[in-house]
Amino acid sequence: MLKNITIGQYFPGNSFVHRLDPRTKLLLTLGLIVVVFLSQGFLGFAAVFGYVLLAARMSKIHLRFLVRGLKPVAYIVLITFLLNIFFQSEGTPLFSWKFITVTDMGLRRAAFLAVRLVLLITASQLLTLTTSAISLTDGMESLMRPLTRLRFPAHEIAMMMSIALRFIPTLMEEADKIMKAQMARGADFESGNLFRRAKAMVPLLVPLFVSAFRRADELAMAMEARCYHGGEGRTRMRQLKYGKNDGIAGLSLLALVAVIVLFNILGVF
Repeated sequence: MLKNITIGQYFPGNSFVHRLDPRTKLLLTLGLIVVVFLSQGFLGFAAVFGYVLLAARMSKIHLRFLVRGLKPVAYIVLITFLLNIFFQSEGTPLFSWKFITVTDMGLRRAAFLAVRLVLLITASQLLTLTTSAISLTDGMESLMRPLTRLRFPAHEIAMMMSIALRFIPTLMEEADKIMKAQMARGADFESGNLFRRAKAMVPLLVPLFVSAFRRADELAMAMEARCYHGGEGRTRMRQLKYGKNDGIAGLSLLALVAVIVLFNILGVF
């Protein structure tokens, strides 16, 4: 399961999506998140999914790779689905047993929220898969630069966020190595129910936290050795510039927003 985590990984390429300005991709991702929350029906979700699928195809990232990234959060999606089924009492009852009642409205709402969560995760995956950590840092810092007049540490916040994203696959690789080492010594992480598996993961956390703190300390020492003192006076090798492709991508998102708003006005669900 650890190998299925794709958030934080970068898939090198020279596609249309890869060549977009990182600020454009950040704004597009935020726009997609807003669009997902604006949508009030499954037809709107279908339009968003088509947009994401087109972006994945243009970036030459296979759909199976995105689906594989959903496996680690499958339990969260399942729990969200079940909770909304059992705690929704409105609608026509479809199934009833003791204190458990499943209604058509509860089933629809559960599916609606589960699909929404899947779309949010998929959109976030596309951002990190097509944008390197350095580009993400530059893009976030550029977007937050107006806040520096209010003494907001834009560079430091952007740096911390990009380092956190960059360390996700590194920590997952380290956790996989620790897990294999413990399995070679007789540890069992695969058998038993969900609670037993969660309990078996506890011995994995201690060496993983120790490794994470060690890597953080090494990174801090490396940055100090290179005289890193924050964003003051720093220059960039690559200057960010908006191009024609960024305008096309922005117009495509506006078209998607118009479609979702039209669906909502017409009441198409």
